[in-house]
Amino acid sequence: MKLARLGDVGHETPVLLDGDRYLDLSGVIRDIDGDTLAAGGLERVRAAAEAGTLPELPGADALRIGSPVARPSAVICIGMNYAAHAAESGSQPPEIPIMFLKTPNTVAGPNDEVEIPRRSVKTDWEVELGVVIRERALYLDSPADSAKHIAGYLVANDLSEREFQLEVSGGQWSKGKSSPGFSPLGPWLVTPDEVDARSLRLRSWVNGEPRQDSTTADLIFGVDHIIWHLSQFLALEPGDVVLTGTPEGVALSGRFPYLTAGDVVEIEIEGLGRQRQTYRNA
Repeated sequence: MKLARLGDVGHETPVLLDGDRYLDLSGVIRDIDGDTLAAGGLERVRAAAEAGTLPELPGADALRIGSPVARPSAVICIGMNYAAHAAESGSQPPEIPIMFLKTPNTVAGPNDEVEIPRRSVKTDWEVELGVVIRERALYLDSPADSAKHIAGYLVANDLSEREFQLEVSGGQWSKGKSSPGFSPLGPWLVTPDEVDARSLRLRSWVNGEPRQDSTTADLIFGVDHIIWHLSQFLALEPGDVVLTGTPEGVALSGRFPYLTAGDVVEIEIEGLGRQRQTYRNA
């Protein structure tokens, strides 16, 4: 299933994509969020879809696309999880997953305009596979236990301000990761039965010029390992979003300029959809 949320910020309607139709889920679930996922919301949506009882949402094509999951309690990220990206960052591939956090108010719709932070000179793009948690994960016994805790997958742009992240950070990355709107998500939440997360093509473009082009087959730590590993240190709650790392081809490499006002970034993951953001100064 492909799920989305359409409408103005704070007033999104949950929908199911059925070909080129948007089916209104508001009579089945209140929203696509942690509470809904924990209470069997995906099962109710699937049952309603199979029963053919879902109405079309009028005027859906004209509505803003929101994040496919409402404000999570946490956005948890894995750094340098592609060897080539670690190299372009001047680092060796990590031996264990590197974790950092983004604040929940970084979450935005996939095509929302993005503000470049004040004093920023190094705002950077990062296409990433995002994982949405379905049920609480804590102290999982093995990576094989991870799958039942996953609601689905989405496209994420882990936007970063590199000076804030690396030069004035005090050693912690989150300062450069947490500007408002720095986590565009979507357009869809795609359930695991439709996704092979082990081999998905990820790409990004800036002003129409290609930047990143890789596959999740190059992840150092795969999705199941990441969820299991994180669960040894913190509780992943329903609706939380885990970002799994970005491949090479970002501005930090020195090969491309950082983003400035008027730039357009597009990112895409095979089967999960495409984003497009225009950037402006705060």
